[in-house]
Amino acid sequence: METATPAQRRVPRPRADAVRNRERIVTAAREMFVEFGPDVPLDEIARRAGVGNATVYRNFPDRDALVREVVCSVMDRTSEEAERALAETGDAFEALSRFVHAAADERISALCPMVSSTFDQCHPDLEAARERIEQLVASLMERARMAGQLRPDVAVGDLMIGVAQLSRPPAGTGCLSLDRFVHRHLQLFLDGLRAPARSPLPGTAATMEDLRQA
Repeated sequence: METATPAQRRVPRPRADAVRNRERIVTAAREMFVEFGPDVPLDEIARRAGVGNATVYRNFPDRDALVREVVCSVMDRTSEEAERALAETGDAFEALSRFVHAAADERISALCPMVSSTFDQCHPDLEAARERIEQLVASLMERARMAGQLRPDVAVGDLMIGVAQLSRPPAGTGCLSLDRFVHRHLQLFLDGLRAPARSPLPGTAATMEDLRQA
């Protein structure tokens, strides 16, 4: 009797309604994690998503899996926005600006701190999303620097700190009440990154490794 080879086996594609349900769960979880923090009850997330509790657990066996999916999806979407801007304009600084504003809209600064407190930071999905976003930002900054658009004394860590500090307070602490200030202050920050620099910066440029060791 012949057995099917790996190439012959077919992995069934998820049904469209199953994909939609998963997306609704992730969207609802993202909203509620921002509003209330990572300990919001999963049944409340299910209620907002319009699905049953069993559907949540079928997609995400535990809270850690759901938080990780939310954080990874946010990082992936901000990366995609920067890549789209670069493809549309060819302007590295414009792509960097779109990334910064998209990160604020995705509430990345409210969600990413959950990583250190809720689950394994070395999970391969998380590492892949984090590496993608860090490499993209580093590449955009280098291109903008070579084009004379970006001041020479800043690094990826400086940009990430600025986004985190200016975009949102920690999750569950009135994030939504500060929305009207966010993009205004982020644009001031971005203008400060442009070359030529108006004044020297104290200290040295912050790298992502500096942030991880802080």
